[in-house]
Amino acid sequence: MIAGDVLGERARLTPGRTALVTIPGGRRLTYRELDQRAIRCAQVWGSLGIGRGERVGILSHNRVEYVEAFFAAGKTGTVLVPLSTRLTARELAVIAADCAMRALMYAGSCAQTAEELRGAGIEHWIALDERGRRGDLDYAARAAAQEPSAFRPGRCDPEDIYCLLYTSGTTGAPKGVMLPHRMIAFNGYNTAACWGLREDDVAPVFTPMYHAGGLSVFLVPIFTAGGTIVLHETFDAGEVWRAITAEHATVVFGVPTIFKMLMDAPEFATTDVGSIRWCISGGAPLPAYIAERYRQRGIVFKQGYGLTEAGVNCFAMTEDDAARKAGAIGKPMMYTEARLVDGHGNDVPAGETGELLLRGPHVCKGYWNNPQATAAALDANAWFHTGDLARSDDEGYFYIAGRLKDMIISGGVNIYPAEIERELVLHPAIEDAAIVGVPDEKWGEVGVAFLVLRPGHDLTAGDVLAYLAPRLAKLKLPKDIVFLDALPRTPYGKLLKSELRDRYRRP
Repeated sequence: MIAGDVLGERARLTPGRTALVTIPGGRRLTYRELDQRAIRCAQVWGSLGIGRGERVGILSHNRVEYVEAFFAAGKTGTVLVPLSTRLTARELAVIAADCAMRALMYAGSCAQTAEELRGAGIEHWIALDERGRRGDLDYAARAAAQEPSAFRPGRCDPEDIYCLLYTSGTTGAPKGVMLPHRMIAFNGYNTAACWGLREDDVAPVFTPMYHAGGLSVFLVPIFTAGGTIVLHETFDAGEVWRAITAEHATVVFGVPTIFKMLMDAPEFATTDVGSIRWCISGGAPLPAYIAERYRQRGIVFKQGYGLTEAGVNCFAMTEDDAARKAGAIGKPMMYTEARLVDGHGNDVPAGETGELLLRGPHVCKGYWNNPQATAAALDANAWFHTGDLARSDDEGYFYIAGRLKDMIISGGVNIYPAEIERELVLHPAIEDAAIVGVPDEKWGEVGVAFLVLRPGHDLTAGDVLAYLAPRLAKLKLPKDIVFLDALPRTPYGKLLKSELRDRYRRP
Protein backbone atom coordinates (compact mmCIF):
# COMPACT_ATOMS: atom_id res chain seq x y z
CA MET A 1 0.00 0.00 0.00
CA ILE A 2 1.29 3.47 -0.91
CA ALA A 3 -0.86 6.01 0.93
CA GLY A 4 -0.24 9.66 1.61
CA ASP A 5 -0.52 9.41 5.41
CA VAL A 6 3.00 10.80 5.80
CA LEU A 7 2.16 12.42 9.13
CA GLY A 8 0.88 9.16 10.61
CA GLU A 9 4.01 7.30 9.58
CA ARG A 10 6.33 9.99 10.90
CA ALA A 11 4.40 10.18 14.20
CA ARG A 12 4.90 6.44 14.58
CA LEU A 13 8.66 6.78 14.10
CA THR A 14 9.47 10.03 15.94
CA PRO A 15 6.40 11.01 17.98
CA GLY A 16 8.20 13.40 20.31
CA ARG A 17 10.01 15.54 17.74
CA THR A 18 8.68 19.02 16.98
CA ALA A 19 6.62 18.93 13.80
CA LEU A 20 5.06 22.38 13.64
CA VAL A 21 5.63 25.89 14.98
CA THR A 22 2.97 28.53 14.28
CA ILE A 23 3.67 32.16 13.44
CA PRO A 24 2.30 34.29 15.00
CA GLY A 25 1.85 32.72 18.40
CA GLY A 26 4.80 30.36 18.54
CA ARG A 27 2.66 27.33 19.29
CA ARG A 28 4.70 24.12 19.11
CA LEU A 29 3.25 20.71 18.27
CA THR A 30 5.02 17.38 18.25
CA TYR A 31 4.35 14.79 15.56
CA ARG A 32 2.21 12.84 18.03
CA GLU A 33 0.14 15.88 18.93
CA LEU A 34 -0.35 16.95 15.33
CA ASP A 35 -1.24 13.41 14.27
CA GLN A 36 -3.86 13.20 17.01
CA ARG A 37 -5.38 16.43 15.74
CA ALA A 38 -5.46 15.08 12.17
CA ILE A 39 -7.22 11.96 13.45
CA ARG A 40 -9.82 14.10 15.21
CA CYS A 41 -10.41 15.97 11.94
CA ALA A 42 -10.93 12.66 10.15
CA GLN A 43 -13.40 11.66 12.86
CA VAL A 44 -15.31 14.92 12.45
CA TRP A 45 -15.75 14.15 8.77
CA GLY A 46 -16.83 10.63 9.62
CA SER A 47 -19.42 11.93 12.08
CA LEU A 48 -21.01 13.78 9.16
CA GLY A 49 -21.09 10.66 7.02
CA ILE A 50 -18.37 11.92 4.68
CA GLY A 51 -16.39 8.98 3.36
CA ARG A 52 -13.79 7.83 0.92
CA GLY A 53 -13.77 9.66 -2.40
CA GLU A 54 -16.11 12.45 -1.26
CA ARG A 55 -14.90 16.03 -1.44
CA VAL A 56 -14.34 18.48 1.43
CA GLY A 57 -13.29 22.05 0.70
CA ILE A 58 -11.25 24.31 2.96
CA LEU A 59 -11.25 28.11 2.72
CA SER A 60 -8.70 29.62 5.05
CA HIS A 61 -5.30 31.20 5.42
CA ASN A 62 -2.51 28.97 6.75
CA ARG A 63 -3.25 27.54 10.20
CA VAL A 64 -2.93 24.33 12.21
CA GLU A 65 -6.40 23.16 11.14
CA TYR A 66 -5.31 23.35 7.51
CA VAL A 67 -2.48 20.92 8.20
CA GLU A 68 -4.88 18.69 10.14
CA ALA A 69 -7.33 18.58 7.25
CA PHE A 70 -4.62 17.86 4.70
CA PHE A 71 -3.35 14.84 6.60
CA ALA A 72 -6.85 13.71 7.54
CA ALA A 73 -7.34 13.16 3.80
CA GLY A 74 -4.37 10.80 3.86
CA LYS A 75 -5.97 8.75 6.62
CA THR A 76 -9.47 8.43 5.19
CA GLY A 77 -9.49 8.59 1.40
CA THR A 78 -11.67 11.69 1.62
CA VAL A 79 -10.60 14.19 -1.04
CA LEU A 80 -9.50 17.60 0.22
CA VAL A 81 -10.13 20.62 -2.02
CA PRO A 82 -8.00 23.60 -0.94
CA LEU A 83 -9.62 26.87 -2.07
CA SER A 84 -7.91 30.14 -2.86
CA THR A 85 -8.76 32.96 -0.47
CA ARG A 86 -8.23 35.35 -3.39
CA LEU A 87 -11.17 34.03 -5.39
CA THR A 88 -14.66 35.52 -5.28
CA ALA A 89 -17.68 33.53 -4.14
CA ARG A 90 -18.79 33.36 -7.77
CA GLU A 91 -15.50 31.73 -8.78
CA LEU A 92 -15.55 29.37 -5.81
CA ALA A 93 -19.11 28.32 -6.61
CA VAL A 94 -17.89 27.04 -10.00
CA ILE A 95 -15.30 24.87 -8.23
CA ALA A 96 -17.78 23.63 -5.62
CA ALA A 97 -20.20 22.58 -8.35
CA ASP A 98 -17.48 20.99 -10.50
CA CYS A 99 -16.26 18.69 -7.72
CA ALA A 100 -19.66 18.17 -6.03
CA MET A 101 -18.29 19.44 -2.72
CA ARG A 102 -20.13 17.90 0.25
CA ALA A 103 -18.64 20.03 3.02
CA LEU A 104 -16.78 23.31 3.45
CA MET A 105 -14.42 24.14 6.29
CA TYR A 106 -13.99 27.90 6.54
CA ALA A 107 -12.09 30.38 8.70
CA GLY A 108 -13.70 33.36 10.36
CA SER A 109 -11.70 35.68 8.12
CA CYS A 110 -13.47 34.07 5.14
CA ALA A 111 -16.95 34.03 6.69
CA GLN A 112 -18.34 36.66 4.33
CA THR A 113 -17.22 34.74 1.25
CA ALA A 114 -18.63 31.54 2.76
CA GLU A 115 -21.94 33.30 3.32
CA GLU A 116 -22.08 34.26 -0.33
CA LEU A 117 -21.56 30.58 -1.22
CA ARG A 118 -24.68 29.36 0.59
CA GLY A 119 -26.51 28.63 -2.64
CA ALA A 120 -23.72 26.46 -4.06
CA GLY A 121 -25.26 23.13 -3.02
CA ILE A 122 -22.83 22.38 -0.19
CA GLU A 123 -24.40 20.12 2.43
CA HIS A 124 -22.20 20.64 5.51
CA TRP A 125 -20.72 23.93 6.76
CA ILE A 126 -17.86 23.64 9.24
CA ALA A 127 -16.78 26.82 11.04
CA LEU A 128 -13.16 26.89 12.19
CA ASP A 129 -13.71 29.99 14.35
CA GLU A 130 -16.37 31.61 16.49
CA ARG A 131 -17.17 34.03 13.70
CA GLY A 132 -18.97 31.27 11.83
CA ARG A 133 -22.66 31.40 11.07
CA ARG A 134 -25.03 30.29 13.82
CA GLY A 135 -26.07 26.71 13.15
CA ASP A 136 -22.89 25.72 11.33
CA LEU A 137 -20.84 22.92 12.83
CA ASP A 138 -18.40 24.15 15.49
CA TYR A 139 -15.22 22.39 14.41
CA ALA A 140 -13.27 22.89 17.63
CA ALA A 141 -16.08 21.55 19.81
CA ARG A 142 -16.80 18.57 17.56
CA ALA A 143 -13.08 17.70 17.28
CA ALA A 144 -12.61 17.92 21.05
CA ALA A 145 -15.43 15.40 21.53
CA GLN A 146 -13.70 12.72 19.46
CA GLU A 147 -11.69 9.80 20.85
CA PRO A 148 -8.58 9.30 18.67
CA SER A 149 -7.79 5.87 20.14
CA ALA A 150 -10.96 4.54 18.51
CA PHE A 151 -9.88 5.61 15.03
CA ARG A 152 -8.85 3.12 12.38
CA PRO A 153 -7.40 4.61 9.17
CA GLY A 154 -9.05 3.72 5.90
CA ARG A 155 -7.14 1.61 3.42
CA CYS A 156 -6.36 3.77 0.38
CA ASP A 157 -5.27 2.63 -3.04
CA PRO A 158 -2.22 4.40 -4.50
CA GLU A 159 -4.39 5.82 -7.29
CA ASP A 160 -7.14 7.09 -4.97
CA ILE A 161 -7.37 10.87 -5.23
CA TYR A 162 -5.84 12.61 -2.23
CA CYS A 163 -6.71 16.19 -3.11
CA LEU A 164 -7.89 18.38 -5.95
CA LEU A 165 -5.85 21.52 -6.62
CA TYR A 166 -7.63 23.89 -8.94
CA THR A 167 -5.55 25.93 -11.36
CA SER A 168 -5.80 29.70 -11.25
CA GLY A 169 -7.94 29.85 -14.37
CA THR A 170 -6.07 32.87 -15.80
CA THR A 171 -6.45 31.35 -19.28
CA GLY A 172 -9.94 29.95 -18.88
CA ALA A 173 -12.12 27.97 -16.49
CA PRO A 174 -10.19 26.47 -13.55
CA LYS A 175 -9.22 22.82 -13.84
CA GLY A 176 -9.05 20.47 -10.86
CA VAL A 177 -5.71 18.67 -10.88
CA MET A 178 -6.13 15.16 -9.46
CA LEU A 179 -3.30 14.35 -7.06
CA PRO A 180 -3.41 10.67 -6.01
CA HIS A 181 -1.97 9.18 -2.81
CA ARG A 182 0.92 7.76 -4.81
CA MET A 183 1.89 11.23 -5.97
CA ILE A 184 1.78 12.81 -2.49
CA ALA A 185 3.87 10.03 -0.96
CA PHE A 186 6.44 10.06 -3.76
CA ASN A 187 6.80 13.83 -3.52
CA GLY A 188 7.83 13.36 0.08
CA TYR A 189 10.22 10.47 -0.48
CA ASN A 190 11.93 11.78 -3.59
CA THR A 191 12.27 15.40 -2.52
CA ALA A 192 13.72 14.40 0.84
CA ALA A 193 16.21 12.07 -0.86
CA CYS A 194 17.22 14.19 -3.86
CA TRP A 195 17.31 17.53 -2.06
CA GLY A 196 19.18 16.10 0.90
CA LEU A 197 16.59 17.03 3.54
CA ARG A 198 17.39 16.00 7.12
CA GLU A 199 15.57 15.48 10.40
CA ASP A 200 17.23 18.61 11.81
CA ASP A 201 15.98 20.79 8.93
CA VAL A 202 13.66 23.68 9.77
CA ALA A 203 11.65 25.18 6.91
CA PRO A 204 9.30 28.18 6.94
CA VAL A 205 6.07 27.86 4.97
CA PHE A 206 4.58 31.25 4.15
CA THR A 207 3.17 30.47 0.71
CA PRO A 208 -0.57 29.68 0.85
CA MET A 209 -1.47 26.07 1.47
CA TYR A 210 -4.13 26.20 -1.21
CA HIS A 211 -1.22 26.30 -3.65
CA ALA A 212 0.90 23.28 -4.56
CA GLY A 213 4.03 25.06 -3.36
CA GLY A 214 2.66 25.43 0.15
CA LEU A 215 1.96 21.70 0.38
CA SER A 216 4.82 20.17 -1.57
CA VAL A 217 7.60 22.62 -0.67
CA PHE A 218 8.17 21.92 2.12
CA LEU A 219 5.31 20.48 4.18
CA VAL A 220 5.22 16.89 2.94
CA PRO A 221 8.98 16.49 2.24
CA ILE A 222 10.04 17.94 5.61
CA PHE A 223 7.58 15.70 7.46
CA THR A 224 8.92 12.76 5.48
CA ALA A 225 12.43 13.56 6.69
CA GLY A 226 11.24 14.27 10.25
CA GLY A 227 12.09 17.97 10.36
CA THR A 228 10.14 21.00 11.52
CA ILE A 229 7.79 23.33 9.65
CA VAL A 230 7.43 26.95 10.76
CA LEU A 231 3.94 27.82 9.53
CA HIS A 232 3.19 31.48 8.83
CA GLU A 233 -0.45 32.52 8.60
CA THR A 234 0.38 34.96 5.81
CA PHE A 235 3.50 36.46 4.28
CA ASP A 236 5.20 39.38 6.00
CA ALA A 237 8.86 39.94 5.09
CA GLY A 238 9.96 41.25 8.48
CA GLU A 239 8.13 38.48 10.30
CA VAL A 240 9.74 35.85 8.08
CA TRP A 241 13.25 37.14 8.74
CA ARG A 242 12.62 37.27 12.49
CA ALA A 243 11.30 33.70 12.46
CA ILE A 244 14.27 32.49 10.40
CA THR A 245 16.55 33.78 13.16
CA ALA A 246 14.44 32.61 16.10
CA GLU A 247 13.79 29.12 14.74
CA HIS A 248 17.19 28.65 13.04
CA ALA A 249 15.63 27.91 9.64
CA THR A 250 17.84 25.82 7.39
CA VAL A 251 16.02 25.62 4.03
CA VAL A 252 13.80 28.32 2.54
CA PHE A 253 11.45 28.16 -0.45
CA GLY A 254 9.76 31.06 -2.17
CA VAL A 255 8.71 32.39 -5.54
CA PRO A 256 10.76 35.17 -7.18
CA THR A 257 8.33 37.88 -6.06
CA ILE A 258 8.66 36.79 -2.44
CA PHE A 259 12.45 36.55 -2.57
CA LYS A 260 12.55 40.09 -3.96
CA MET A 261 10.30 41.34 -1.14
CA LEU A 262 12.54 39.61 1.39
CA MET A 263 15.58 41.15 -0.29
CA ASP A 264 14.05 44.64 -0.23
CA ALA A 265 13.14 44.40 3.48
CA PRO A 266 15.50 46.21 5.86
CA GLU A 267 16.07 42.96 7.76
CA PHE A 268 17.81 41.45 4.73
CA ALA A 269 21.06 43.24 5.50
CA THR A 270 21.09 42.58 9.25
CA THR A 271 19.53 39.15 9.84
CA ASP A 272 21.85 36.36 10.95
CA VAL A 273 21.57 33.89 8.06
CA GLY A 274 24.15 31.46 9.36
CA SER A 275 21.58 28.69 9.91
CA ILE A 276 20.40 28.69 6.27
CA ARG A 277 21.84 25.79 4.23
CA TRP A 278 20.20 27.00 1.03
CA CYS A 279 17.27 28.83 -0.51
CA ILE A 280 15.35 27.61 -3.53
CA SER A 281 13.11 29.57 -5.88
CA GLY A 282 10.30 28.20 -8.02
CA GLY A 283 6.99 29.09 -9.61
CA ALA A 284 8.47 31.45 -12.22
CA PRO A 285 11.82 32.27 -13.84
CA LEU A 286 14.21 33.84 -11.34
CA PRO A 287 15.98 37.09 -12.29
CA ALA A 288 19.72 36.52 -11.97
CA TYR A 289 20.33 39.65 -9.91
CA ILE A 290 18.11 38.34 -7.08
CA ALA A 291 20.07 35.12 -6.75
CA GLU A 292 23.32 37.09 -6.87
CA ARG A 293 22.23 39.37 -4.01
CA TYR A 294 21.56 36.33 -1.81
CA ARG A 295 24.88 34.80 -2.76
CA GLN A 296 26.57 38.04 -1.74
CA ARG A 297 25.07 37.49 1.69
CA GLY A 298 26.70 34.06 1.76
CA ILE A 299 23.51 32.09 1.04
CA VAL A 300 23.51 29.17 -1.39
CA PHE A 301 20.70 29.90 -3.83
CA LYS A 302 19.12 27.33 -6.15
CA GLN A 303 16.46 27.54 -8.82
CA GLY A 304 13.89 24.76 -8.95
CA TYR A 305 11.20 23.76 -11.37
CA GLY A 306 7.87 22.07 -11.09
CA LEU A 307 4.17 22.44 -11.67
CA THR A 308 1.04 21.34 -9.87
CA GLU A 309 0.49 18.50 -12.32
CA ALA A 310 3.96 17.03 -11.82
CA GLY A 311 4.45 17.16 -8.09
CA VAL A 312 6.10 20.60 -8.02
CA ASN A 313 9.61 19.28 -7.30
CA CYS A 314 10.99 17.71 -10.49
CA PHE A 315 14.68 18.66 -10.63
CA ALA A 316 17.58 18.79 -8.20
CA MET A 317 21.10 20.17 -8.04
CA THR A 318 23.92 20.12 -5.53
CA GLU A 319 24.94 23.14 -3.50
CA ASP A 320 28.27 23.28 -5.35
CA ASP A 321 26.55 23.37 -8.73
CA ALA A 322 24.06 26.06 -7.71
CA ALA A 323 26.61 28.77 -8.55
CA ARG A 324 28.55 26.87 -11.23
CA LYS A 325 25.33 26.25 -13.16
CA ALA A 326 23.62 29.55 -12.42
CA GLY A 327 20.30 29.73 -14.26
CA ALA A 328 19.89 25.95 -14.44
CA ILE A 329 17.07 24.09 -12.70
CA GLY A 330 19.28 21.03 -12.26
CA LYS A 331 18.94 17.41 -13.34
CA PRO A 332 15.72 15.36 -13.23
CA MET A 333 15.18 13.83 -9.80
CA MET A 334 15.39 10.09 -9.26
CA TYR A 335 12.79 8.10 -11.20
CA THR A 336 11.85 11.26 -13.12
CA GLU A 337 12.08 10.89 -16.89
CA ALA A 338 12.46 14.08 -18.91
CA ARG A 339 12.40 14.62 -22.68
CA LEU A 340 12.75 17.67 -24.89
CA VAL A 341 10.82 17.38 -28.14
CA ASP A 342 10.19 19.45 -31.24
CA GLY A 343 6.80 20.21 -32.75
CA HIS A 344 6.67 16.72 -34.30
CA GLY A 345 7.41 14.87 -31.06
CA ASN A 346 11.03 14.11 -31.96
CA ASP A 347 13.76 14.40 -29.33
CA VAL A 348 16.04 17.40 -29.75
CA PRO A 349 19.81 17.20 -29.09
CA ALA A 350 21.61 18.88 -26.18
CA GLY A 351 21.81 22.62 -26.62
CA GLU A 352 18.60 22.88 -28.65
CA THR A 353 15.26 24.01 -27.28
CA GLY A 354 12.18 21.81 -27.14
CA GLU A 355 9.03 21.28 -25.12
CA LEU A 356 9.67 19.64 -21.76
CA LEU A 357 7.87 16.33 -21.19
CA LEU A 358 7.91 14.56 -17.83
CA ARG A 359 7.01 11.02 -16.78
CA GLY A 360 7.18 9.23 -13.44
CA PRO A 361 5.33 8.43 -10.20
CA HIS A 362 5.24 12.15 -9.35
CA VAL A 363 2.82 12.97 -12.20
CA CYS A 364 -0.89 13.57 -11.56
CA LYS A 365 -3.85 11.56 -12.89
CA GLY A 366 -5.15 14.41 -15.02
CA TYR A 367 -8.00 16.85 -14.59
CA TRP A 368 -11.24 16.22 -12.72
CA ASN A 369 -14.29 15.89 -14.98
CA ASN A 370 -12.22 17.04 -17.94
CA PRO A 371 -11.13 14.12 -20.14
CA GLN A 372 -10.30 16.42 -23.06
CA ALA A 373 -7.83 18.46 -21.02
CA THR A 374 -6.40 15.26 -19.57
CA ALA A 375 -5.86 13.74 -23.00
CA ALA A 376 -4.20 16.95 -24.22
CA ALA A 377 -1.72 16.96 -21.33
CA LEU A 378 -1.07 13.24 -20.73
CA ASP A 379 -0.32 11.25 -23.86
CA ALA A 380 -0.83 7.52 -24.41
CA ASN A 381 2.66 6.76 -23.08
CA ALA A 382 2.04 8.66 -19.82
CA TRP A 383 4.26 11.62 -20.78
CA PHE A 384 3.00 14.88 -19.32
CA HIS A 385 3.35 17.77 -21.77
CA THR A 386 4.31 20.75 -19.60
CA GLY A 387 3.97 23.47 -22.22
CA ASP A 388 7.35 24.78 -21.07
CA LEU A 389 10.33 25.15 -23.38
CA ALA A 390 13.74 24.06 -22.14
CA ARG A 391 17.20 23.00 -23.25
CA SER A 392 19.77 20.71 -21.69
CA ASP A 393 23.55 20.99 -21.72
CA ASP A 394 26.11 18.27 -22.28
CA GLU A 395 26.23 17.51 -18.53
CA GLY A 396 22.50 16.84 -18.31
CA TYR A 397 21.47 20.10 -16.64
CA PHE A 398 18.22 21.67 -17.79
CA TYR A 399 17.43 25.35 -18.41
CA ILE A 400 13.92 26.77 -18.88
CA ALA A 401 13.52 28.88 -22.02
CA GLY A 402 9.93 30.00 -21.48
CA ARG A 403 6.39 28.90 -22.23
CA LEU A 404 5.58 27.24 -25.55
CA LYS A 405 2.64 29.58 -26.02
CA ASP A 406 4.95 32.57 -25.45
CA MET A 407 7.49 31.54 -28.09
CA ILE A 408 7.81 34.12 -30.86
CA ILE A 409 8.07 32.94 -34.48
CA SER A 410 9.53 35.86 -36.40
CA GLY A 411 10.24 35.34 -40.08
CA GLY A 412 10.12 31.58 -39.49
CA VAL A 413 12.72 31.73 -36.70
CA ASN A 414 11.93 30.67 -33.14
CA ILE A 415 12.71 33.33 -30.53
CA TYR A 416 12.58 32.43 -26.84
CA PRO A 417 11.58 35.38 -24.62
CA ALA A 418 13.27 33.99 -21.48
CA GLU A 419 16.68 34.24 -23.19
CA ILE A 420 16.20 37.96 -23.86
CA GLU A 421 14.64 38.60 -20.45
CA ARG A 422 17.66 37.06 -18.71
CA GLU A 423 19.97 39.48 -20.49
CA LEU A 424 17.75 42.46 -19.73
CA VAL A 425 17.59 41.95 -15.95
CA LEU A 426 21.38 41.74 -15.82
CA HIS A 427 21.45 45.46 -16.70
CA PRO A 428 22.08 47.44 -13.50
CA ALA A 429 19.20 49.84 -14.22
CA ILE A 430 16.54 47.22 -15.09
CA GLU A 431 14.57 45.61 -12.28
CA ASP A 432 12.04 43.57 -14.23
CA ALA A 433 11.51 42.64 -17.87
CA ALA A 434 9.09 40.81 -20.13
CA ILE A 435 9.25 40.05 -23.84
CA VAL A 436 5.93 39.61 -25.62
CA GLY A 437 5.24 38.68 -29.23
CA VAL A 438 2.87 40.91 -31.19
CA PRO A 439 1.61 40.59 -34.79
CA ASP A 440 3.70 42.14 -37.56
CA GLU A 441 2.80 42.38 -41.24
CA LYS A 442 6.30 41.69 -42.48
CA TRP A 443 7.69 39.15 -39.99
CA GLY A 444 4.50 37.55 -38.69
CA GLU A 445 5.51 38.32 -35.12
CA VAL A 446 8.03 40.59 -33.45
CA GLY A 447 9.08 40.99 -29.85
CA VAL A 448 8.19 43.94 -27.64
CA ALA A 449 10.09 44.57 -24.39
CA PHE A 450 8.23 45.77 -21.30
CA LEU A 451 10.69 47.09 -18.73
CA VAL A 452 10.60 48.28 -15.12
CA LEU A 453 13.54 50.42 -14.08
CA ARG A 454 15.12 50.43 -10.66
CA PRO A 455 14.49 53.54 -8.54
CA GLY A 456 16.78 56.41 -9.43
CA HIS A 457 17.71 55.06 -12.86
CA ASP A 458 16.81 56.30 -16.31
CA LEU A 459 17.16 54.62 -19.69
CA THR A 460 16.02 55.28 -23.22
CA ALA A 461 15.01 52.69 -25.79
CA GLY A 462 18.27 53.40 -27.58
CA ASP A 463 20.25 52.66 -24.43
CA VAL A 464 18.52 49.29 -24.08
CA LEU A 465 19.14 48.28 -27.68
CA ALA A 466 22.78 49.36 -27.46
CA TYR A 467 23.16 47.16 -24.38
CA LEU A 468 21.56 44.13 -26.06
CA ALA A 469 23.24 44.44 -29.46
CA PRO A 470 26.55 42.76 -28.55
CA ARG A 471 24.79 40.12 -26.45
CA LEU A 472 22.09 38.80 -28.77
CA ALA A 473 21.63 38.09 -32.45
CA LYS A 474 20.01 40.98 -34.30
CA LEU A 475 16.85 39.00 -35.02
CA LYS A 476 16.26 38.63 -31.24
CA LEU A 477 16.35 42.36 -30.48
CA PRO A 478 12.93 43.77 -29.49
CA LYS A 479 11.30 45.94 -32.11
CA ASP A 480 9.71 48.21 -29.50
CA ILE A 481 10.36 49.02 -25.84
CA VAL A 482 7.75 50.08 -23.31
CA PHE A 483 8.61 51.36 -19.83
CA LEU A 484 6.16 50.55 -17.00
CA ASP A 485 5.99 51.14 -13.27
CA ALA A 486 5.34 47.42 -12.68
CA LEU A 487 4.67 44.25 -14.64
CA PRO A 488 1.38 42.44 -14.07
CA ARG A 489 2.04 39.21 -12.18
CA THR A 490 0.06 36.59 -10.32
CA PRO A 491 0.63 36.29 -6.54
CA TYR A 492 3.20 33.57 -7.35
CA GLY A 493 5.28 35.76 -9.63
CA LYS A 494 4.09 34.47 -13.01
CA LEU A 495 3.94 37.12 -15.69
CA LEU A 496 0.54 37.86 -17.17
CA LYS A 497 1.84 38.24 -20.69
CA SER A 498 -1.63 38.17 -22.20
CA GLU A 499 -2.38 41.37 -20.27
CA LEU A 500 0.75 43.01 -21.64
CA ARG A 501 -0.11 41.90 -25.15
CA ASP A 502 -3.62 43.29 -24.86
CA ARG A 503 -2.31 46.53 -23.39
CA TYR A 504 0.09 46.99 -26.31
CA ARG A 505 -2.64 46.43 -28.86
CA ARG A 506 -4.91 49.10 -27.38
CA PRO A 507 -4.59 52.48 -29.06
